[in-house]
Amino acid sequence: MALTNNKQNKRSNALVLAEAVIIAYVAYMAHFLIVNLVGEGSASFFKVAANIVLLTFLVLVCSLSVGLYEAKLRETFRGIIRRIFVSLALTYFVVEIITSTLLSELRMHPYFLPTAAGLIILSLVLFRYFTNRLGLLGLGRTRLVVIGAGERAAIIEKRMRRDVDRLGFELLGFIPIPGDNREDGIRNEKLVHVKVDENFRNYVVDNDIEEIIIACDQRRGTLPIEVLFDCRLRGVEITDLLDFMERETGQIVVNLMYPSWVVYSNGFNSQNYLRDALEYGINTFLALIVLIFAGPFMLLTALIIYFDDGRRTGTSVFYKQERVGLNGKLFKIIKFRSMRPDAEKDGAKWATKNDDRVTRIGHFIRKYRIDELPQLVNIFRGEMAFIGPRPERPEFVEKLIREIPYYNQRHNVKPGLAGWAQLNYPYGASVEDSMEKLKFDLYYVKHQSLMLDMLILIRTVEVVLFGKGR
Repeated sequence: MALTNNKQNKRSNALVLAEAVIIAYVAYMAHFLIVNLVGEGSASFFKVAANIVLLTFLVLVCSLSVGLYEAKLRETFRGIIRRIFVSLALTYFVVEIITSTLLSELRMHPYFLPTAAGLIILSLVLFRYFTNRLGLLGLGRTRLVVIGAGERAAIIEKRMRRDVDRLGFELLGFIPIPGDNREDGIRNEKLVHVKVDENFRNYVVDNDIEEIIIACDQRRGTLPIEVLFDCRLRGVEITDLLDFMERETGQIVVNLMYPSWVVYSNGFNSQNYLRDALEYGINTFLALIVLIFAGPFMLLTALIIYFDDGRRTGTSVFYKQERVGLNGKLFKIIKFRSMRPDAEKDGAKWATKNDDRVTRIGHFIRKYRIDELPQLVNIFRGEMAFIGPRPERPEFVEKLIREIPYYNQRHNVKPGLAGWAQLNYPYGASVEDSMEKLKFDLYYVKHQSLMLDMLILIRTVEVVLFGKGR
């Protein structure tokens, strides 16, 4: 697993490095063109270099924020072009602010920034096209085989059907072994009929296999431990199906979990007072920054809701609702009201995609997450964090705990304004959807760290800009 993760990191790093070189070179060429075509005198070396570094850094950060460096980006090439445009638009806006206010001495010729932005867009689109078309920067996809072709192995076939799901590896096939549930097993994938015995070593060597995935339905008495032990000593990675799915999809397959895997796996780090205090300090600081910038929009939203139906019905522009927080503790979440005052006259209901209870303004503020902004108050109170599983209603939690294994474990961390599940599974309105989102929530609980929080925070820009989720 470590070997494959390392290859994925190299692939991502190579893409970032290549695009950084392209951006820096194109920015220099933009300056060169301005000097020679417009006839303006050349700026100092320091000024040009500082602008190139600033532009390169901001383009890379904005590209990350819109998901362009996401290893499992499920997007058409047209979608990638759209994200490149958004990334450069954000960069243009930030550079204009920085060079107009904070670092005015770095301001270049008025034509420099639009010229550089246009050329960078063209260069990155062409680079992404040929990278995708020719399979460049692959850095050697991991060749792997799956031992097992039954019900457990079928999870790979069901969840990783598309080519984009298999960018990091080349799957040679599935090896059926005794004990597999073939009735609910592999249907359309290649089956490799080779005995997992002493001769299996030859198959591994002859096919340059770098990783073996253990996905058989029954392990006791069916797995050749000595053969796998020998393969491991030869440098072949031996990976459990749960670890493989966690690594490749960013989720934990809850319905396949077993206690010993949780006991022996990495992650699930305990909280401590110092970490909690640091987390609260960071969250309140970020909430204060967001409040300063979003305050005018929040005031405008409140006024629109009031004049839309609040004045007529006498209902508050805010909506308070009981939710389940850290360690199952209940708290009142605060949101801008996006539904009619009588939305729950018949009791608690799941929100649906085209819910007729949502008001006119409600559709807009829910799409772009504006209705969530009052939860900054919950962050100041210490009831929520910026990043964490979304808090659910106690009426639904009681039902979900009964129907979904390990559901209560998502309450081991503070609920959040944004989360890993919202990035990867943006809509949920049923028990089945809650199961899918739990897979990502448990992944977050297991891998919670400051770096992961920063990644989610940056990637949330993508959700807001493209109106994903609710």
